[in-house]
Amino acid sequence: MKYLEYTPLGRINHFLSHLNLGERTIKGCLEAYSCKHTGTDKKLSLSLENEASSTSILDYLGKSSDMDSSSPVEYLFSRSSRKTLIYLLLTLNHLYPDYDFSAVRAHEFFTEESWDSFKQIFDVYMFEASKEWLMDIVALPLLETMYKALDEVVKLAECEIYSYNPAAEADPFLEKGAIWTYHFFFYNRKLKRVVSFRFSCLSNLAGEWFFVDELSREEDGEIFDSMDI
Repeated sequence: MKYLEYTPLGRINHFLSHLNLGERTIKGCLEAYSCKHTGTDKKLSLSLENEASSTSILDYLGKSSDMDSSSPVEYLFSRSSRKTLIYLLLTLNHLYPDYDFSAVRAHEFFTEESWDSFKQIFDVYMFEASKEWLMDIVALPLLETMYKALDEVVKLAECEIYSYNPAAEADPFLEKGAIWTYHFFFYNRKLKRVVSFRFSCLSNLAGEWFFVDELSREEDGEIFDSMDI
């Protein structure tokens, strides 16, 4: 996978790098990659392909994280579907090189039916960030700006959209004080490009509580140190 630098994505990343909203902070990041394999990618890809032949690592992709568990699923028995999951795993591997994603299973990824499915989630969870964008930057709305930037990189009309939803206890990027977090992938099979978009909301009070708790522990320690036992 090769990192692709695009100025429109960089502008959005700068705005979402640490958006302080008082009691909460919004963080987001867009990264684009070419699906061309590097040496390390080839080794991991081959390993995943071999594992897929003998185990259920590529069991299925759920239809949507918002739909019930009885919803239809897309089984990943075809070679093209296996490649899709491998590209998603390789992207994660480049985003977080210190974490091993080889144990991730396909059921942790969900297919979003369209841009509208993504938009519904974005409109709800990024409402305050979108308002701040219009106040700080004289430009198009945040979602419209993002649409244009993504369309330039991966041509959204041709994209498959996936969300990554691991169990909380197995999420390697779950930050302290996280209120919610989402991770989407926009994958263009023809262009062999993928854009990752992760955005989250962190409580600023969590750090304050931790600080107060630490002070309380230190004060308790000083009290006991001064007592004769």
